[in-house]
Amino acid sequence: MAATLENAAAKKEWAARISVFASAAIAILKAIAGVMSGSLALISEAGHALIDLGATMVTWFAVRSADKPADDEHHYGHGKIEAVAALGETGLLIVLGCYVLYEALHRLWASEAAPVITWPVLAVLVFSILVDFNRWRHLTKVARETNSMALEADALHFSSDLISSTMVLIGLGAVMAGFPWGDAVAAIAVALFILIAGFRLGRRTVDTLIDAAPQGAQEKVAGVLRDINGIIDVLRVRVRPAGSTLFVEALVAVPRLLPLDRVEQIRQAAAEAVQQAIPEAEATIAVEPRAMDDESVLERVILIAAKRRIPVHHVTVQTIGKRLSVSLDLEVDGRMSLAAAHQIASKLEAAIRADLGPETEVETHIEPLEAQGLVGEDVDEVERIEVSAAILEEAKALPDLSQIHDVRVRRTARGLVVSLHLRADPQANVADVHLIVDELERLARKARPDIARIITHAEPREAKGGGVGF
Repeated sequence: MAATLENAAAKKEWAARISVFASAAIAILKAIAGVMSGSLALISEAGHALIDLGATMVTWFAVRSADKPADDEHHYGHGKIEAVAALGETGLLIVLGCYVLYEALHRLWASEAAPVITWPVLAVLVFSILVDFNRWRHLTKVARETNSMALEADALHFSSDLISSTMVLIGLGAVMAGFPWGDAVAAIAVALFILIAGFRLGRRTVDTLIDAAPQGAQEKVAGVLRDINGIIDVLRVRVRPAGSTLFVEALVAVPRLLPLDRVEQIRQAAAEAVQQAIPEAEATIAVEPRAMDDESVLERVILIAAKRRIPVHHVTVQTIGKRLSVSLDLEVDGRMSLAAAHQIASKLEAAIRADLGPETEVETHIEPLEAQGLVGEDVDEVERIEVSAAILEEAKALPDLSQIHDVRVRRTARGLVVSLHLRADPQANVADVHLIVDELERLARKARPDIARIITHAEPREAKGGGVGF
């Protein structure tokens, strides 16, 4: 990306530099030919060329300055320097057009003598037409490639020179054919062309300076954003040009249940898509979380708790008539005072009511948070077998469980932490299996009070039988 920008800047500066030399050569030749012939149209063209010379020098300065990176005082870069330069060129064009129009009308009214036409004069005009055509074509190409407003203005100057020089040539041809007023009429045509060109350039330049969005750009950006997976709505798009850069600011809506890393992926994908569709764009995408119509009450409750970093489980949602009833278990540090824990629970309940409606019934059950970050060590084999045998003995009272295996026992500061695998009926539902496993944990902890925690992993039973894999 940086290499592309540097290449564009080099292209613009080279084109502007060549324009300076071309304008200088044409202005000098037209001035000499105009004085020699006394042609108002040709003298007007010389003045036009001199203004072009000053304008192209301004353009050269503008494109060198406009490509400077953003700094502490110019947060959006220096791109509008090109627009300011183009506005100055517009003013010069309008002044020149008005002056030429005045002089041409005066000459027609005063019936002054026709200019003296010589072959050197005609040769200067033909040469300037060829130079103007070549410069107009090259500047237009570079302006389109780099999206440079200053070079576009310079190209417009050369195109106006091309057309006005052709008009002067036709006017001088009319003088040579015996129509002395041909020069003044050609000067009027040149003046009108200059004024029209200046008006069009000025309108585009003013639009840039007042941050008018390019036609169709907003709709194009919105269409690109709507095609991004994860964006459910485009809330706002703002576009403003600054030199060769198009600054795009957009606000899009995404489902609020998405994790933060997924939201960031969507935002980056949106910015890249905009830049791919509009290469000169610099996009800033903001996201707004939005509740989906198909969001379940359970998802909303879990999201509310997650935002407050409160672990919850056993969330139960009931509909009592036209009223919702939500109950859940929330976990807090076991060392926390009841008063502090109750305050956390009350705030969570209030947040749930604020989201689901003030008439919602909310009940919370406070539990101590399971110990985290405990340092443990494996018990010796004798104790592991004793604990395994105790658990297997209690499992005999639960015929729906079998094949207890992979029993691991670790000692921690809180007590023994046991993990094991067991098998159950593959056709039983998860809720029923969970109740049976809870009962096994209760019986095991009753038999071995030193057990602080049991982690059980239930698997579908493969074959009948029992036993313990010590």
